[in-house]
Amino acid sequence: MVRTPLTPEERERGERLGRLLRAARGDRSMPCVASEAGVSAETLRKIETGRAPTPAFFTVAALARALGLSLDELAADCALTGPERLSA
Repeated sequence: MVRTPLTPEERERGERLGRLLRAARGDRSMPCVASEAGVSAETLRKIETGRAPTPAFFTVAALARALGLSLDELAADCALTGPERLSA
């Protein structure tokens, strides 16, 4: 299966997600949060740095729970805006 390349807007959305998760993590260590969410520290690192711009829903949900974030607010903060939103 060939994966369609991500658009610049989709990459930006992934980077935004990473920044939001990093900010929510605060002073907590990456391994601590990753362990609480049931994901590897490397997975969290890739999401936070934007190297994994489209993580699985259940990964995001687990991280949101571990960080005390609302999925609704997280989705709104990461949503595409403008014309690119119509094609998503």
